[in-house]
Amino acid sequence: MVLTVAEDVAHYAGAGGLGLVATRYGAKGGAPVLLLHGGGQTRGAWVSASRALAASGFHAVALDLRGHGDSDWSADNRYTLDAFADDLRAVLATFDAAPLLVGASLGGLASLLAAGEAPAAPTAGIVLVDIVPWMEKKGGEQVVGFMRGTSGGFDTLEEAADAVAGYLPHRPRPERLDGLSRNLRQKADGRWYWHWDPGFVAPQDGWDMEAINARLSAAARAVPAPLLLVHGTNSEIVSAEGAARFRAMLPEAQVIPIEGAHHMVAGDDNDAFVSAILPFLKGHAA
Repeated sequence: MVLTVAEDVAHYAGAGGLGLVATRYGAKGGAPVLLLHGGGQTRGAWVSASRALAASGFHAVALDLRGHGDSDWSADNRYTLDAFADDLRAVLATFDAAPLLVGASLGGLASLLAAGEAPAAPTAGIVLVDIVPWMEKKGGEQVVGFMRGTSGGFDTLEEAADAVAGYLPHRPRPERLDGLSRNLRQKADGRWYWHWDPGFVAPQDGWDMEAINARLSAAARAVPAPLLLVHGTNSEIVSAEGAARFRAMLPEAQVIPIEGAHHMVAGDDNDAFVSAILPFLKGHAA
């Protein structure tokens, strides 16, 4: 028997009043969990995980980050880590109880800054999904390269599926394109475009990755809430050395590898992902 859970769409105001859209799953009386996707994704990446969490009694809220999905695009192309962290602080301020955060990649970095830097937002705990302050440079370049290379859209969904299959060769090419269509919009020119603002991956001057990594490391150490790192053993972003460095820096944090998963852990093995995070979420729910 398939267990159904209540779902509805919610609207939030991010930094400067920028409109953000989320889907909420499960009873509102459940312990809140806010799920934040990675760059170039949408809240649709969390559908299976959110329904599983709701079935376990949580109130899961999957948010579209600025410039992604149904949330507003930034009029001034403000897609810095600070902007995402400020949006998160604004959303967290609307919760009656400090929620648990589940942040994949970009969502995880925003979570560290929002909870680990002033003004620190309250959270009951943070799950970092395949992200650490020292991401692998080559892997990051591959992600951004794919996004920039496909920002011009596709003639058909089949063309988009071929592009994704080439980028994620470890996954079988889906026979149905329903899931892919949730991440693309067909515009007036008939072409299909990703649900994110191309300005998000526009080259920016002044990026000092060493300084950013040092800042993220300091934020991670300052987070007062418990932390869990879930990473794929085949990740392009979190190497075994990066995970070990995280463990050494934060010995009280938990680290769980998902065997065979790549950077998009939940998409590669949602059952293993949910099984890995549920004990942590249940143990630290407000």
